[in-house]
Amino acid sequence: MSDTPNATPTRAGFVALIGEPNAGKSTLLNRMVGAKVSIVTHKVQTTRTRIRGVAMQGASQIVFVDTPGLFRPRRRLDRAMVKAAWGGAADADVIVLLIEAQRGLTAGVASIIERMRDQIPLGQPVALAINKIDRVRAEVLLALTEKMNEAYGFVKTFMISAEKGYGVQDLKEWLAAEVPAGAWFYPEDQLADMPMRMIAAEMTREKLTLRLHEELPYQLTVETEAWQDKPDGSTRIDQVVYVARDGHKGIVLGNKGETIKSIGQSARAEISEFLGRTVHLFLQVKVRPNWLEEPERFTEMGLEFRDGDA
Repeated sequence: MSDTPNATPTRAGFVALIGEPNAGKSTLLNRMVGAKVSIVTHKVQTTRTRIRGVAMQGASQIVFVDTPGLFRPRRRLDRAMVKAAWGGAADADVIVLLIEAQRGLTAGVASIIERMRDQIPLGQPVALAINKIDRVRAEVLLALTEKMNEAYGFVKTFMISAEKGYGVQDLKEWLAAEVPAGAWFYPEDQLADMPMRMIAAEMTREKLTLRLHEELPYQLTVETEAWQDKPDGSTRIDQVVYVARDGHKGIVLGNKGETIKSIGQSARAEISEFLGRTVHLFLQVKVRPNWLEEPERFTEMGLEFRDGDA
């Protein structure tokens, strides 16, 4: 499709959201798209895959690449996540660096800016979005804006609250005008190019992450093993929660299976709402000691499995 019904020339392009973990990238993506396509938790490093959310603004289609938060990688999974983040940014038509207003120009943000100078092609537009503006005073925002624009040549700066929606529409309209003229990549009603099986697995993983504590969420993954659309309009989904140790399995299951049952009910409700149909969700917990070193697990998450540093 090259034109909308009113013959307005269409535009379409990729926008990479980059920033430190917990800067609010997933919340902003979900706000822009108008649906929950990227999991949101208070724990860092929960976004593992380059989830693309598709947003429409007038005759423009904006395809958001929600990259994993940029941080200092330690494990193989961390390195793969950071590599995916920079790959998504370098391939995008427009980049948005998202920072938290109350944290400002942290060492992490300074490190991202330094790497942007090396990784981002010359002439690629990079905008700054200062998030959570409702939590700081106006003079603090003005000082931070000056400081950030001295540190890097941003083409535009936006003050937003992804959670409350302030300023998000202005950013969306600017992006709609910035993406290149051309045919849309996806049907108008499509929200994400991530397979539904993966979105459902991410929703379950979010519930696990919110319910469990400390390091355990980073030691587990969820995969959708089977998906069956039934004649009555409902869907049966079978998922496996992989954990690294026997002790972790007990924690995930909980006393008499109460924890996994509660997580399953919560995930089922959200997946049902997202799909707009009744979902029957069946969860199994399996121990795979070396899942963090298995190429198949990385492929399932849309990441590249390789040795070496990011």
